[in-house]
Amino acid sequence: MCGIVGYVGDKNAQDFLVSGLKRLEYRGYDSAGVATFDESGKATLVKTKGKIADLESKLARERREDKAGIGHTRWATHGEPSEVNAHPHQVGDIYLVHNGIIENYKELKDQLKGYEFKSETDSEVLAALIDSFYKNGEYPLTNAVVQALKLVKGTYGIAVMSDKNPDEIVVARAGSPLVIGVGHGETLIASDASALLGHTKQAIYLNDGEIATVSKNSVEIKTLNAEPVSAKVEEIETNLAAIQKDGYEHFLLKEIMEQPESLKETLRGRVNTRDWMVHLGGPGLTEGELRKVKHLVIVGCGTAYHAGLLAAYYIEQFTPEITVEVVIASEYRYRQAYIPRDSVALIVSQSGETADTLACLREIKKQGVPTIGIVNAIGSTIAREVDGGTYVHVGPEISVASTKAFTSQAVAMVMFGLTIAQAKGVRSGILRPYISEIAKLPEEIKRVLDEFNEPMQEMAQKYKDYDHAIYLGRDTAYPTAMEGALKLKEISYIDANAYAFGELKHGPLALVDDRFFEFALLPEGELYDKAVSNVQEVLARGGHVIAVTNKKEFDLPVEDVVKITTSIELMAPILMNLIAQLFAYYIAVGKGYDVDQPRNLAKSVTVE
Repeated sequence: MCGIVGYVGDKNAQDFLVSGLKRLEYRGYDSAGVATFDESGKATLVKTKGKIADLESKLARERREDKAGIGHTRWATHGEPSEVNAHPHQVGDIYLVHNGIIENYKELKDQLKGYEFKSETDSEVLAALIDSFYKNGEYPLTNAVVQALKLVKGTYGIAVMSDKNPDEIVVARAGSPLVIGVGHGETLIASDASALLGHTKQAIYLNDGEIATVSKNSVEIKTLNAEPVSAKVEEIETNLAAIQKDGYEHFLLKEIMEQPESLKETLRGRVNTRDWMVHLGGPGLTEGELRKVKHLVIVGCGTAYHAGLLAAYYIEQFTPEITVEVVIASEYRYRQAYIPRDSVALIVSQSGETADTLACLREIKKQGVPTIGIVNAIGSTIAREVDGGTYVHVGPEISVASTKAFTSQAVAMVMFGLTIAQAKGVRSGILRPYISEIAKLPEEIKRVLDEFNEPMQEMAQKYKDYDHAIYLGRDTAYPTAMEGALKLKEISYIDANAYAFGELKHGPLALVDDRFFEFALLPEGELYDKAVSNVQEVLARGGHVIAVTNKKEFDLPVEDVVKITTSIELMAPILMNLIAQLFAYYIAVGKGYDVDQPRNLAKSVTVE
């Protein structure tokens, strides 16, 4: 699974497929391939293990002027990274690319007598199943795909072609995104709209359970039950400049440094410092409905989960009547959890396609609970299926490791909590400090990034050769520590784990030795002295402590201190997270790793 592209039109298909796959490199992959067709149906199939640059080298020896084709970047699920396991898969007359997982592929494989399978993949089984219905071109390709998909259990986003009908592509989705780009005399396919930029701004977002038959001048969409679907053409809002590095060495650093502007976009029109109010129109709940809210469920995975945890601490501070429950989507989807009356669910996902989060959304809606999306990708599945939502508007996030989305997700959820508090009549004197600090955050973020970019580069050199790290925090600094540890482990491969300071004596203190460094977040506040006592426990055992604090007077004998001077107090952990992001980035760069595409990871997790 990973990136899908397709083309049918009058231009060179190989050129579009390669350029489209390059746009999708950020999603992570281990092999790539394309299949193109000339007017007679003669196919050229080129696949390789490794990077798209390797695929380009092979294509240079297989240059064709074909006008239709499909391509794929694969992130291994079934079978190791290899050329034979790479997509497209050819079985008989069928060529297929597939994102997702076919859960019952073994049973289907046993039923497909007469086929000799070359790969270890579930995707090749799906290609064979379609071919079994296609009957050497005697049966319409779309019908063959429909019949095959009715037997499939699992998730898929597929593009299928046949050498018997080379001017047509059949695409279908269930749980894995697909976008159809509508051009002039050409139709384009992609798993992410970014691959279409520069070719068209008009797109059709396929929904689950839909199948489309496309040619260069037409798009016909139906459900798997053959019911016609009226295609809604939408404008792609991302521009080409937003998905380029803009002079930075890596997308990750670009996205870290973009946070002043990305947060401004999140706040635009939503925070009023004249009357100290937050105005969110997207959730679509009336003041009466907001007043009734007693229970908030926040659902997310990875960074989105950490953003939810951070927001929960804040929401509880200024809205004591609400119980906030933050859950990991991959676990919550299988729990028999009863959601009480007067609840609202926040569904948090940068891509809007996260499979486990999407599954939770659908289960929560069955209980009749209002769902609010906290999403970045416009037109994504979660954005379309929630009852209301707040786009965070951070722009494309290309690097696999999420940074600017975390900041805006956390702030967007805090703003939603403030709208509930306003509706419930919480005194302005309680809410104003939060609103004031939110309004100041973009400028404070810019100042911190400008001040600490170079110092963190120097500090990273000192710690890059450690094998282990412990991140520590209390209260709002605890989820920030969790996010900092996640960033370090996913891009530098250092074994980093986060703990609440109070948990040290319950086990983690046993880890302190010269193999570890400790990254301690110490925001000024009522728990500051307790956290300092915990740091002293680490120091007494020979710990190598980095302290990040906004306390003016700090005299602990730690190895390094990052002292942030700021007027921000309540939301200082958000500023501290910037330090953790820069630190992780420069450690990974210092170790020589692929910062934007860390091993074994993909940007948008569209399978369990």
